[in-house]
Amino acid sequence: MAVIEIDGVRKRYGATVAADDVSLTVERGEIFGLLGPNGAGKTTLVECVAGLRTPDAGRIRVLGLDPLRDRTRLRQVLGVQLQQGHLPEALRVGEVVTLYRSFYRDGADPRRLVADLGLAEQWESPFGKLSGGQAQRLSIALALVGRPRVAVLDELSTGLDPRGRRNIWEIVERIRDTGVTVVLVSHLLEEVHRLCDRVAVLDRGRVVALDTPDGLVAREGGGQRIRLRVGEPLEAAVLEALPGVTGVREDDGEFLLSGTDEMLPAVTAELARRSVTVTALRLEEATLDDAYLAITGRTTEENPDD
Repeated sequence: MAVIEIDGVRKRYGATVAADDVSLTVERGEIFGLLGPNGAGKTTLVECVAGLRTPDAGRIRVLGLDPLRDRTRLRQVLGVQLQQGHLPEALRVGEVVTLYRSFYRDGADPRRLVADLGLAEQWESPFGKLSGGQAQRLSIALALVGRPRVAVLDELSTGLDPRGRRNIWEIVERIRDTGVTVVLVSHLLEEVHRLCDRVAVLDRGRVVALDTPDGLVAREGGGQRIRLRVGEPLEAAVLEALPGVTGVREDDGEFLLSGTDEMLPAVTAELARRSVTVTALRLEEATLDDAYLAITGRTTEENPDD
């Protein structure tokens, strides 16, 4: 059952198109990723979902609610953590989480939530004294304190070290396991692959791919790659014709083959049949990084306007 429905949403800021005819659905209980570099339109889209911006065209429903017309009702079921959130510097962690809890009819226990997010020692700390990672975890606590049915987390790992990032990932997985639907906005491929059931790739305001992370990998080059060097001349066409091979690229004497699980035995058998000496062979699994690069032509660190 669709929890979020986005149909033909458009949003423009002057000459910049932030959302260009975006249509997608988010299903109940899944972690749905919005993947793309800064400037791809991810934050604009979730701000429209949360009723913080008005789209120029299109239709959005969250649990059947219109984010603009039903804003008050939506706040009871939707929790949002935005990348650029900021609080008064003197406000203490315990004070702000307790305050936000009072906005909801059935919220979480503030102290337990703060402890779950690794902020127990900062309960009496003012916001202005928090590190970047601590401030980020506090913003996640504020998104979750109302026990939302849907949670939007925008670049939740920003400012966290690898250990802190993995702790947050475990928390997000536990949130999903309680039945909460999560929309995860990210430019971190490892994060998306670890957490998301499905992911929409955004590029210049458009959805250019939508699938499971593994589905994107399989669709954009298969599950395996082989890096190969040989001692005798070999035409790329010989490798391209083999079962399981979906692509061959030659670069400075090295062949890079992509394909399926059939590829490796087919390649080794053909090289043996031709008495070709293998000087180097390395088998690699294709990654979401490879798929993203194939889909958009750049990495998630590159701004689409560059």
